[in-house]
Amino acid sequence: DVATGKNTVTDDSNWRLLDLPHDWSIEGEFSKDNPAKPEGGALPGGIGWYRKTFSVPASSKNKLVYIEFDGVYQKSTVWINGHELGFRPNGYIGFRYELTSYLHYDKPNIIAVKADNSTQPNSRWYSGSGIYRNVRLVTTNDIAVSQWGTYVTTTNVSDRSAKVALTTQFNTGKQHNPVFIKTIIYDANGKEVASDLVNSMAATVSQQFIITNPALWSVDDPHLYKAVTKVYRFKKDTQPVDTYTTTFGIRTFSFDKDKGFILNGKPTKILGVCNHHDLGSLGAAFNIRAAERQLEILKAMGCNAIRTSHNPPAPELLDLCDKMGFIVMDEAFDCWAKPKAEFDYHLYFNEWHERDLTDMLLRDRNHPSVIMWSVGNEIPEQGDTTGTIIAKKLAAIVRKYDDRPITTGNDKPWAGNFIIKSGAMDLVGINYHQWDFEKFHDIFPGKIFIGTETTSALQTRGHYDMPSDSIRRWPNNKEMKNGIGEMNADNTVSAYDNVSAPWGSTHEESWKLIKKHDYLSGMFIWTGFDYMGEPTPYVWPSRSSYFGIIDLAGFPKDIYYMYQSEWTNKPVLHIFPHWNWPAGKTVDIWAYYNNADEVELFLNGKSLGIRKKTGEDLHVMWRVQFEPGTVKAVSRKNGKMVLTKEIHTAGAPAKIELVADRSTINADGKDLSFITARIVDKDGNVVPDADNKIDF
Repeated sequence: DVATGKNTVTDDSNWRLLDLPHDWSIEGEFSKDNPAKPEGGALPGGIGWYRKTFSVPASSKNKLVYIEFDGVYQKSTVWINGHELGFRPNGYIGFRYELTSYLHYDKPNIIAVKADNSTQPNSRWYSGSGIYRNVRLVTTNDIAVSQWGTYVTTTNVSDRSAKVALTTQFNTGKQHNPVFIKTIIYDANGKEVASDLVNSMAATVSQQFIITNPALWSVDDPHLYKAVTKVYRFKKDTQPVDTYTTTFGIRTFSFDKDKGFILNGKPTKILGVCNHHDLGSLGAAFNIRAAERQLEILKAMGCNAIRTSHNPPAPELLDLCDKMGFIVMDEAFDCWAKPKAEFDYHLYFNEWHERDLTDMLLRDRNHPSVIMWSVGNEIPEQGDTTGTIIAKKLAAIVRKYDDRPITTGNDKPWAGNFIIKSGAMDLVGINYHQWDFEKFHDIFPGKIFIGTETTSALQTRGHYDMPSDSIRRWPNNKEMKNGIGEMNADNTVSAYDNVSAPWGSTHEESWKLIKKHDYLSGMFIWTGFDYMGEPTPYVWPSRSSYFGIIDLAGFPKDIYYMYQSEWTNKPVLHIFPHWNWPAGKTVDIWAYYNNADEVELFLNGKSLGIRKKTGEDLHVMWRVQFEPGTVKAVSRKNGKMVLTKEIHTAGAPAKIELVADRSTINADGKDLSFITARIVDKDGNVVPDADNKIDF
């Protein structure tokens, strides 16, 4: 500090006290001049230092002590008592350092972390900055299961039985004496269903179990088992020197070139979304409840799959996917040796890719939700021979540790694609190019399709441009002549599902294709939630995406209900837009519905006619001249009413309603309540164009 003459790295007397996880970028000011640019979220990066002073009890002497980080963005360096432990450039990878040799037991210890996010742009979306995932201090005996030291596989799975194999790696201690390993498997109710006891001097131990009448993990019934492994020095010991729990599921799955994805013997369409890692206004700091809420909203829509775009996720996200029943495409890299941004991971790929990919595989391979690995997204090496070389190397690393299928997201999915030509990928991942979906077997005979990234439709919640039945491709330029009209001066985009990016398609256009053919095994829509950065089709002052089915705050856009009507069996009737318009304006009213034969629309009690979906229709529409009052829709099946919905013309703003998402939360400093603020008129109708400022 030039002003005080203090070394602010060593003098922490004026430092903030804060809790982890933490993202300092979200606390900054948005600016188009920040090096990350609006495409990267328009928030500042920089260099951050963290320090913690802690004591180690005498009981930890002669034990092993580690520090584990689930992710630090980015270029982290860690010290303990002045000793440098290591450097990790990748901001999304978990890592661990041993502290044992450098600890004090008679005075406090100081751990320091430097997170360097100063060289930007290094990401194509909002990255966040700092220790934005969880950290643990781990103490073990000299004999203990290694970090990510277990690997569970299941074979010979049927309704009557399943074979479970557990491989465990552990530290054997200085004496290298035989140790006894007892593993008990419990079902979801805590009932013991199998056990095994072995003794070994080896650092790797294999155990086999037979589970009778197994409950299979699926997206509808995500049953989980736990293998509790206890390590004993001597067979007669009653207290183990280590206990390690591995959660796993029993399921079978396969991909077929004609039938698509098959889970537990049942053809299952993958109904997925791509999600970036930020949590809206919470930034990149991971919070379990915020992530759980996102998954709850997606589950209610009928979504059954998540692509971790374009990086390994927080480990708790995979725990939630296991528990809640989501298929996961676990993705490692957004780039290889060639750059997409000036300071991105390409600078470190050659040196670090094997370590980073291996760590992801070891950490994530026991999750039953993980169905496939993606080793790259829109990789520039698709277009040259290095794509073949690197693809084969990455695939070999994956197959060394796991046998689940491998893919990449290809935005140049042509027969000449060097990654696809390498033969290293099990699934041909296609980003967009929906016009080629029905030609897939002609272009790639005998190959298996997965829509790694589809759609890129654009919408602003609550904004509507008419006519609704004309498609806009935004932004337009000389190379993109299929757009019509001009973009909006207020940086909004219509929520009618009539706008997409030029490389993509509307939601309805994409789903009609995927729905039609069994061999199109599934799709990952870009995106489930809006996210910070990449404000296509606009630039500043826009600074977050328009791609989401759900907006940045977690409110569904209207298209959410199209998916709900197609992807679930729950009765759906959703009509829009709002009913506050200038007198005499012609307004298009859409309805998404299911479990019904028809929908009838009424305006102020007068029928405007019955509409029925025909052919490939996913919605019905009325073109109506606005008059204030009430719009009412009635869906019927076999002449009987299924659902009714009403929209009222709202009056002037009169009051604020606050609605909490749950009545009880845990008082642990981590749980969250999401409170919806609604501006309503005197009759309780939401005022759709209210712009009142609310201070919280």
